[in-house]
Amino acid sequence: MCFEYIYTSNLKLLATTVTTKLPEQMTVKDIKAPVASVMDEFEKRFKSTMKSKTALLDKITHYIIKRKGKQMRPLFVFLSAGIFGEINDRSFTAATLIELLHTATLVHDDVVDESFERRGFFSLNALWKNKIAVLVGDYLLSKGLLVSVDKNEFSMLRIVSNAVSQMSEGELLQIEKSRLLNIDEKVYFDVIRQKTASLISACCEAGANSTTDNKEWHKLLAKFGEYTGIAFQIKDDLFDYGFGKDIGKPTGIDIKEKKLTLPLIYAMDNADRKDRKWARNLVKKHNENPKKIKELIKWVIASGGIEYTEKAMFEYRDKALEVLTKLPENEYRNSLEALVYYTINRKK
Repeated sequence: MCFEYIYTSNLKLLATTVTTKLPEQMTVKDIKAPVASVMDEFEKRFKSTMKSKTALLDKITHYIIKRKGKQMRPLFVFLSAGIFGEINDRSFTAATLIELLHTATLVHDDVVDESFERRGFFSLNALWKNKIAVLVGDYLLSKGLLVSVDKNEFSMLRIVSNAVSQMSEGELLQIEKSRLLNIDEKVYFDVIRQKTASLISACCEAGANSTTDNKEWHKLLAKFGEYTGIAFQIKDDLFDYGFGKDIGKPTGIDIKEKKLTLPLIYAMDNADRKDRKWARNLVKKHNENPKKIKELIKWVIASGGIEYTEKAMFEYRDKALEVLTKLPENEYRNSLEALVYYTINRKK
């Protein structure tokens, strides 16, 4: 609660209360408020970009648009752009490029992972089989390239292409290490920095690039996105073990997929040789056994793996917030601050 003082016509000073929400209390709607009309305009432009003369392709891209999520990545782009100036056509190009290339990678990921569902909807490969899904992913990638070339936005293309390259490298690094179950803490952070944080970093850097030529601010926004992305992925990894009130409802999906995330890595690093061997053997040979998975999750929780992982998440939250203090203060920066809190406080 803060006070706003207003002078009346008879020069008496009146105090009126103005209710403001703290960043950690803001909803997604509150966070989007500074760019709400921009996001609506982006949705129209993005639909137009996705249109095709091929009936099947048009049908599929319409399905993709219909099942869109919260559009957090375009939100990062526009808020990062708004900090430094008026959101413009370059900002829309950046958001479009990010969304096209990101969607393409999701389509390809579903094929690689043999996943038939995403966000409660059937995946493209579930409905139209792998060949068509791969071709649609290729189409989206080419659309991203064309958008960049047509607009002469080669700096944007460099930023986003670098992120996509890192995402692929991170995925391959995780596959390589998961086969041998030798992911340590350093490799874990390398993987999530490349797989998840690189794209959020690109969103923020591209947004800043669209409204300012200040290279230092570009770097700061890129670093902010990286820290926020890492915190985001750590939160995702905690969901596998349950979190907060839902600690008793873990999923164990990462364990089933033989992915060693930070809670388990910490528990194994701090266990004796016998327990470490037991945990490794369970992940390797009994990862489909619900009873065994439950035993492992209880062991990780008892080992302090959750507390250690939470601490790491909060450290990256604080790093992201520290970067923001070096940027111009306005409503866009405030929303980015709230996005950091949303990242670690979300329930799913």
